[in-house]
Amino acid sequence: MQNNLRVADQGIQQQVQQQNRVLRNTYLLLALSMVPTVLGAIVGVQLNFSFMSSSPFVGFILFLGIAWGFMWGIEKNKDSGLGVALLLGFTFFMGLMLSRILQIALGFSNGGAMIAMAGAGTSAIFFTMATVATVSKRDFSNMGKFLFVGMVVILLAALANIFFQIPALSLAISAAAVMIFSAYILYDISRIVQGGETNYVSATLSVYLSIYNVFVSLLQLIMAFTGSRD
Repeated sequence: MQNNLRVADQGIQQQVQQQNRVLRNTYLLLALSMVPTVLGAIVGVQLNFSFMSSSPFVGFILFLGIAWGFMWGIEKNKDSGLGVALLLGFTFFMGLMLSRILQIALGFSNGGAMIAMAGAGTSAIFFTMATVATVSKRDFSNMGKFLFVGMVVILLAALANIFFQIPALSLAISAAAVMIFSAYILYDISRIVQGGETNYVSATLSVYLSIYNVFVSLLQLIMAFTGSRD
């Protein structure tokens, strides 16, 4: 009996160590991924990069194709160094895509302040959700289906609004995206803590995408309500 208990206790300890290792590596790779994102954004702003200026619909579809291609490659090679390299390449690409909204924000007199505010808000959301997921020890995996449906609805609404260009719908999409992707951060960190995600490359990709979308959506809302041309 004592031997069985000892073996069970060792198994639990090993599981906890594995979960902590995945969480630690996820945070480290997530921090590293911000470097190519910032570099991509700087390059994009300096070159006045615009991926969707000529045809927003075609640009949007092309962006999704490239992004999903990167994500497929990352997942396919998540257990090797190539997966990490593809992830960093993907985050550089996402930085380039981010440059367009940064160019728009910098066209306002308070553009720098709005970008900083969006960054601070995103950081606050991330640390809050990560803390809740880590400290509470609750299993938030039951949120997965609801969040996926919400993400699909947001994606379809954003695609439709390329044609309709309704400002109120754009604001509603941004507000919904902040809520959905904030909840996704909670969900993804919780999966690591609960042992549902054991690969830190996959975990980093999921959390990165949520943070990215929260930042973009927050910046859109901040520009809409506080942007100044004076």
